[in-house]
Amino acid sequence: MKFKLTTWILIGMLAGIVVGQFCHARYVDAQEAKAVAGYFSVVTDLFLRLIKMIVAPLVLSTLVVGVAKMGDLGAIGRIGAKTLGWFFGASFISLALGALLANWWQPGLGLNLPLPDASASSGLKTSSLTLKEFVTHLVPRSLFEALATNEILQIVVFAGFFSVAIASIGKPADGVVHLLDQVAHIMLRVTGYVMKLAPLAVFAAMASIVTTQGLGVLKTYGTFMGEFYLGLLTLWAVLTAAGLLVLGPRVFNLLKLLRAPMLLAFSTASSEAAYPKTLEQLERFGVPNKIGSFVLPMGYSFNLDGSMMYCTFAALFIAQAYGVELSIGQQLTMLAILMLTSKGMAGVPRASLVVIAATLAQFNIPEAGLLLIMGVDQFLDMGRSVTNVLGNGIATSVLAKWEGELGAERSEDLPAEALLDAEAAAGDDGVRRVA
Repeated sequence: MKFKLTTWILIGMLAGIVVGQFCHARYVDAQEAKAVAGYFSVVTDLFLRLIKMIVAPLVLSTLVVGVAKMGDLGAIGRIGAKTLGWFFGASFISLALGALLANWWQPGLGLNLPLPDASASSGLKTSSLTLKEFVTHLVPRSLFEALATNEILQIVVFAGFFSVAIASIGKPADGVVHLLDQVAHIMLRVTGYVMKLAPLAVFAAMASIVTTQGLGVLKTYGTFMGEFYLGLLTLWAVLTAAGLLVLGPRVFNLLKLLRAPMLLAFSTASSEAAYPKTLEQLERFGVPNKIGSFVLPMGYSFNLDGSMMYCTFAALFIAQAYGVELSIGQQLTMLAILMLTSKGMAGVPRASLVVIAATLAQFNIPEAGLLLIMGVDQFLDMGRSVTNVLGNGIATSVLAKWEGELGAERSEDLPAEALLDAEAAAGDDGVRRVA
């Protein structure tokens, strides 16, 4: 029997949990367990490096070609405005939902753990999250530096200028567009090779964390984690309902196609790891490449729904744990601050924790409260990452529908790079239109 990638990823995840728990029971000493987990982590690190190797050239080539195919600068501006409108709306809903659920459930009030000393530090650098730093960080000092460091937001900014210039030049730039189109084909083929290793990477990722943490850590923080994941499910329902309003019943077919990248994001705790597969599945859903390659990279910088919900939920959890009362006005201020600072989240290591640390300091909440959740942040990050993939998948499909360019679904047996050829064969504008 030939299993689909989704099935293999699920098998790898379950096998990793079993092996990890066995190693956790076998190696009682924390140092020994950490050493064994390090061997598993090598596989995961190699896979994530392979993904990072793909992402930058794939984003640059597909985004430039996609915008160039639009041709009309007015269309570029229109789609960009709609995209940002959806992203900011989704961001507000995510942040507000996190705050509402934290106030309703109040998970911090029932915390029966010794709190860290108020003078303790989480060790996270927060100075880079000022508005000035974020704005200057938008523009790359060098394209090659942005590509080398996988700064997706900077690559998007450069690709935006570059592709608009190509669109304005017109026919003389066809050679450049053709070259980048071939690069996109090649990178999608490389993506196919790398994805064959995904189940092994998922196995190693789960085995590594369970070896060191054990399944007991889930019980210790069970209430907080359970409520957060219930909140994520609520957010999933809201995002799906929004997609249902625009896409109709087809939204459920989209969720089915997104299973593989969502599982990959969940098991590796990395939205970035799922980017190539997400783009591929969206094109199978009928999203034209020129829309998907324009909206999806922007979503990785401006539409991290799961991460934003976590910011308000975790910040209020820590405040409750310390007994810090925040008025409605203060909470609304916190929401507004996070609305801005979270937009630079994609380029910051341990992004959500760094954003939360910067926010806590502004409301006299001890930053050391982050130590309460750092032990289980990997498990929480898994939920955040899968939600980010879902939110961006729905957003991209909705934008394609709004533009009247959402095509028919295509066979899952079609190779990834052949999707671009299928679009090219559909017409001069590369779009297969449906009523």
